[in-house]
Amino acid sequence: MPSVMLSAVLEEEADLYEAFPPHVDPSGITILTDSPPGKKAPLKTYEEIQPLIQQSRKRDLKLIIRENSWPINSPIRASLWPALCRQHQHGKSMLDGFYWDMVTQVFGTVELPDKPIMLPPFVEATHCLGYHLTRKGRAVADRVVSVLGYACPDITYSPSLYPITAALLHFMPEEECYHCMASLVASKEKMFITQTKLLNEVTWKTVMQIAKKHAKSAAQHLLRLSGAIGPERIYADWQWWILAALPFPHLVRVLDCYFHEGLKVFYRVALAILILFHKHSTNQNSEWYAEATKNGVDHAIDKFCRNMPASPTKLLRTAFSIRALSSQYISRVFIKTEMTLKSKQVITGNRLVRSRSSDNLPTSQSQVNIQMMSHTLTIRELFTLWSWLPVRITMYQPVLLYTTEEHGCSLTTFYVRVEHHEPTLLMIKTCNNEVFGAYCSTRWFERNQKDERGNRQAYFGTGETFLFSLYPERAKYPWVGCSAGDGKEDQRVAHGSELFMAADSKMITIGGGDGQAIWMDENIRYGKTDRCSTFNNPPLCPSGDFEIRVLEVYGFAGA
Repeated sequence: MPSVMLSAVLEEEADLYEAFPPHVDPSGITILTDSPPGKKAPLKTYEEIQPLIQQSRKRDLKLIIRENSWPINSPIRASLWPALCRQHQHGKSMLDGFYWDMVTQVFGTVELPDKPIMLPPFVEATHCLGYHLTRKGRAVADRVVSVLGYACPDITYSPSLYPITAALLHFMPEEECYHCMASLVASKEKMFITQTKLLNEVTWKTVMQIAKKHAKSAAQHLLRLSGAIGPERIYADWQWWILAALPFPHLVRVLDCYFHEGLKVFYRVALAILILFHKHSTNQNSEWYAEATKNGVDHAIDKFCRNMPASPTKLLRTAFSIRALSSQYISRVFIKTEMTLKSKQVITGNRLVRSRSSDNLPTSQSQVNIQMMSHTLTIRELFTLWSWLPVRITMYQPVLLYTTEEHGCSLTTFYVRVEHHEPTLLMIKTCNNEVFGAYCSTRWFERNQKDERGNRQAYFGTGETFLFSLYPERAKYPWVGCSAGDGKEDQRVAHGSELFMAADSKMITIGGGDGQAIWMDENIRYGKTDRCSTFNNPPLCPSGDFEIRVLEVYGFAGA
């Protein structure tokens, strides 16, 4: 163990065994105290924090969680972690007893079986980290994950799901843990847990990209040390630096922040690990440099994390002091990386292969329904649109939510019928028979959301939003951020090119910056279209101004 290891004081607490549920073995858990008592303000209690959660004071809550280094045996997490996870639940909260009904449905009994529980196929054995759970605790974790797999059939690959379940079980009972995991998996506003192999690959490539810009010296140092194996293999293990290698007290403090802020906390901590590793291995006489050159930098980083020389507070301070690493920037890099990987799935070399979107066409009944109800879409145009949708959305069936032909021309009615659906397709047919529209990635209810300072957001949405034209020309206009920089991943996209959706009681706008791609009035009768910076589109109809014959909005059943 390095001589600089653990400047923090180690001390045993008499009540250590009382701080954890019975399915945890606390004998291997050590408490790290960052500084002598009396130096800092007293740690916040849950009773002091609860009003911030209830009032959605997210920024204040974020700062308090970052600053309060609760010891690992603090009772606060039994209340704090479930409350943080509940913030992210999508739809109605689960009824009491729901989990045990699911357990009975899956296993036939609520008793823990003697035989090992078969885990869902999205879990690999190497990902099943139990930390300090007892044998019974591991069986409980297996059961929670199995029920999640049963309830969430769309999860196909999720390396972090089991470890996070196991970590939660150190501070709460089984049913509470399931509710927390269900909220994290279903979260719409923030990402917590990747659920496909594609998105798992996107995360490590995102870490690699943001490290090149925001931990430049550390990333270059890693590149030099990686040698023939290359940095990709090193970054592919980024989540295991945190989930598998960090000492448990460090991981728990990271999770305090993660359950509130989402996956961006892991990104920051990964960069902090690289920065600290760089600091301790730059000197060629250092033991970490010798470790990297002898056994490989991947083994050196893993060992470095296991013997983390910084306290949990120092690690988080390093992570959160990385300047200009905004959530918006991380999201932009993530979406661009995702779209790049998706395009590589469709194009192999120079040979075009069948898109996965074509494998999930609308059912025959959906096609018949659209033919009967739609005034804007032919089946051929529906198939064209389908090929442009994000692959995961093509698994769902289109449902007509709103049409001016049936529901009248009122923005109020539009919001009542559409605002809670995500995503949506807007289809406009003009009095000159032009047909165009937009895929809107975010629900229209977001027009009411306020930022951390209490101000209403003028624009909302994500880079998955795109425009399209179906008649007289057929074209898709994706967000300019998908192609910004011609491969230079670090190139910033101007704020005026991130204006996706806006709405209020008087109008709807899609696409902004030097013009509005689509604008409609409150009576859904007149509109205008112009080139905009967000999508770099031409006007979607030649005259620029248009009169609306029909507006149709489609949702996706089950999305």
